[in-house]
Amino acid sequence: MRIFRLAKIITVGLLYGLDQMVLDVDASGRLLKLWHVFFFWRRYKQPRAVRLRRALESLGPIFVKFGQMLSTRRDLLAPDIANELALLQDRVPPFPVEQALATMESLYGKPVDTVFRTFDRTPVASASVAQVHFAELPDGTEVAIKILRPGIERVIAHDIALLETAALLLDKLWVEGRRLKPREVVAEFAKYLHDELDLMREAANCSQLRRNFTDSPLLVVPEVHWDWCGRSVMVMERMHGVPISQGEALIAQGNDLSALSRAGVEIFFTQVFRDGFFHADMHPGNIFVHRDGRYIALDFGIMGTLNEVDKNYLAQNFLAFFKRDYRRVATAHIEAGWVPAHTRVDEFEAAIRTVCEPIFDKPLKDISFGKTLLRLFQTARRFEMEVQPQLVLLQKTLLNIEGLGRQLDPELDLWTTAKPFLERWMDQRMGWRALLRGMREEAPNWAATLPQLPRLVHDVLREPERRRLERNEALARLGARQRLQNRLLSLITVLLLAVLALEALRLLG
Repeated sequence: MRIFRLAKIITVGLLYGLDQMVLDVDASGRLLKLWHVFFFWRRYKQPRAVRLRRALESLGPIFVKFGQMLSTRRDLLAPDIANELALLQDRVPPFPVEQALATMESLYGKPVDTVFRTFDRTPVASASVAQVHFAELPDGTEVAIKILRPGIERVIAHDIALLETAALLLDKLWVEGRRLKPREVVAEFAKYLHDELDLMREAANCSQLRRNFTDSPLLVVPEVHWDWCGRSVMVMERMHGVPISQGEALIAQGNDLSALSRAGVEIFFTQVFRDGFFHADMHPGNIFVHRDGRYIALDFGIMGTLNEVDKNYLAQNFLAFFKRDYRRVATAHIEAGWVPAHTRVDEFEAAIRTVCEPIFDKPLKDISFGKTLLRLFQTARRFEMEVQPQLVLLQKTLLNIEGLGRQLDPELDLWTTAKPFLERWMDQRMGWRALLRGMREEAPNWAATLPQLPRLVHDVLREPERRRLERNEALARLGARQRLQNRLLSLITVLLLAVLALEALRLLG
């Protein structure tokens, strides 16, 4: 079975000329000329990036998802290939409803029609990993049910094994291929896919995001109905809204597109800097707009997380960019540990300035926030910066948000929109508000520690005396041990002399 699948992959690769993409990196051009001798009949009108996208689409949904993931690795891919792979759509024909019913009945232990008041047999969405049906709970609550595609684990394991084999060959046989870190990329993709196979994990992500935006005027997140959820089935509140890509319908609903684009930016920065937990798959198919003007988030399989170090790093970098303070950008990288401590700040600063100054010659509204961040990562990699998965997800999400915002309002100035938010966040983290918040957070610990304070102070004050006594005791033990050793040595010496004397007397006698 695997050999036939491998044969198909090779055939598709040759059909779309993917072999030429590999041979193109040979600076001498000899390999490519030799290859043309065997494949002289092949001529391609389409660019290499388009051919790669079409090849992945021909190989099926798992390879489509692999291409989608690759499109986020702009630190490794050429811009034309990354941009083309971003166009891949994860849409496949739905699987039979009988299989969906069997999956649900296996979870519930009884027929679906006895669990739900109604269940729509026609799926409303279908992707490579799961499909969605609408239904009603026994009390009439409208829900959306996400059901894992039957047998998908086996399909994924099969294709991942082939990708791992290809990555190993690429790494061992092609010097240029090692720069792309193929085995690391495939391992990252495998983890990403296996996470998507557990719908309880996605439900937990959804629940966390909903809790973060409770009573928010900007974003609404569906409620998870946990009693009906399992690893292969997720049941959540059905949401009604207009897809973000339908501009005319949004206007007809009474939305202000400019205000909507600014709200999208604020939602993104709130997730990143307030919560450190953000929706990392915000393409148009996953975002709707409620009739009250709030965004609706859907599909929570891919979420990003940032710790305090990540957030401080990003905020300081963005604000330094606003001010063109490239030295601060350089030192922020070093302080965060993203580049080695031995990095020369002046050299790093000069490299960043070289990349960024041409960008800032444009009006701010024409500058891509996401692409600037990408350029920064690419420059930092020259100074031994390791790829940080959470920052790669962030960059992908920022590009999505920027694209959506400018689709709604072409005049959107993302920098001007983001700057007040970042300055306010930095003030809250670094100013007197941060001090007060820190005191509030530590107050419970202080309540437990204060009664112990006199004893702790007493212990600290006694520490030198305790150390002196311990040192004297150790010296006394050492002295006693030394005296014992001296006595033993003397005894051995006396015995040795006695033996020698006896032996001498024996010889004389």
